[in-house]
Amino acid sequence: MTAVLGAASMASALAQTVYSVNAVGYVNVTVPAGKFAMLANPLNAATNTIIGVLPDVPNGTVVYVFDNKTSSFAGATKRSATSWSGTGVSGATALAPGQGFFLKNAGTTDLTITFVGEVPQGTLSTSYVAGYNVVGSQVPQSGLLETDLGYKAATGDIAYIFDSATQAYTTYTKRATSWTSPAGAGEPTVNVASGFFLNAKAAGTWTRTFSVN
Repeated sequence: MTAVLGAASMASALAQTVYSVNAVGYVNVTVPAGKFAMLANPLNAATNTIIGVLPDVPNGTVVYVFDNKTSSFAGATKRSATSWSGTGVSGATALAPGQGFFLKNAGTTDLTITFVGEVPQGTLSTSYVAGYNVVGSQVPQSGLLETDLGYKAATGDIAYIFDSATQAYTTYTKRATSWTSPAGAGEPTVNVASGFFLNAKAAGTWTRTFSVN
């Protein structure tokens, strides 16, 4: 902060304007007691790993990371402030923006997850395979999957949006010019810091250019 204030004072003295290229903030998400939530890291933490992204969750919290090559999950349980244990997953496992995951609140009260970090900017890309993927928006915004968040859906793509309150999915299928779901036509909405299952017809890249300035 001292460096930032010093730079601002010098800029004022030289009658210049300084703009920050970075935006830092936080996002809160509530996971109901004893239930699962499908989340996605919406910010760049100092270290985008399970330990770095979820430093303050209580012991007993479980994170399940999806492997889209084998279409299977592997889980890790928090044991202490610096220790997560699991098979194939550890505290050092990546949780980068755009990557979705399941989190199990093992407690008896609702749990607030706080993501802290820098807003991703520039040209942002999330690769996905043909078949099942667990993904989320790299930009911390809530919106319609295609219209607002920039995903380019192919006919036949399916998005499964998980509701942590009901512990159930709503299925959205992309048709030629619209989306359909059990509730009727309608494009899926993806909330901030929410992950979802994407069953893609073909491998591709979800690309979006974003700037806060």
